[in-house]
Amino acid sequence: MEISFEKYHGTGNDFILIEDLNGTIEKKLNSSQIKSACDRHFGIGADGMIFLQKSANHDFTMSYFNSDGKRSSMCGNGGRCIVHFAKSKKWIKKSCSFMAYDGLHEAKIDREGLIYLKMSNVDDLQNLGKDVYLDTGSPHFVRFVDELKAFDVFKKGRSIRFSKRFEKKGTNVNFVMNSRLTTHVATYERGVEAETLSCGTGVVASVLASRSKNLFKTNKRKVSTKGGRLEVQFDVSEMGFDNIWLIGPAVKVFEGKMKI
Repeated sequence: MEISFEKYHGTGNDFILIEDLNGTIEKKLNSSQIKSACDRHFGIGADGMIFLQKSANHDFTMSYFNSDGKRSSMCGNGGRCIVHFAKSKKWIKKSCSFMAYDGLHEAKIDREGLIYLKMSNVDDLQNLGKDVYLDTGSPHFVRFVDELKAFDVFKKGRSIRFSKRFEKKGTNVNFVMNSRLTTHVATYERGVEAETLSCGTGVVASVLASRSKNLFKTNKRKVSTKGGRLEVQFDVSEMGFDNIWLIGPAVKVFEGKMKI
């Protein structure tokens, strides 16, 4: 069987995207095939694979798998990429609503091509001393650090991800440094089991955790990752944070066909 795909990235977080109207392609691919396609040496190479599928009540459904071949939770950068992909396939125009692992999302594309993705509300931030644990569609552990340039994200992130507390279900781990105008983020992602150049839900988690610690005062924040720059906007509510938007680019890299 030959499958058409397109390769995208959102600030360096890269994905294989497949148009899969009725979910038939996803059903034919097993975990090892998805893992092989995502392999950077023997496959196409990606942090994950995303299927664009029909939805009864919304514009489409996003079905996401990490590069380990396992179905995963929400992916913010992948969410922006699938919006761009859906527009290129003429499923949508300039705005849409779609279903993902964590529920309904809205998105819109501005004149410059930036994609605004509305994220799930966050009403449960757990303060673990100086660290914060929260769920922004995917679980995230946030640790604040003084510098990131010489920081071993892989080693230190892996030690937290496979610690006794998180080993069974896993967590993404973000190391965060705040300057006057920008939140700087480096993320170790579960399912990829490595540092990625950017993580959308991790960027949102890092900004909200920083705001909860009063490390900045505004409701809009620029974010710097190793793969590029993003922005997070939000409202502060009595319960936590709502009206959260992840803003940034989505870029098509190439297209092709793969055999399974």
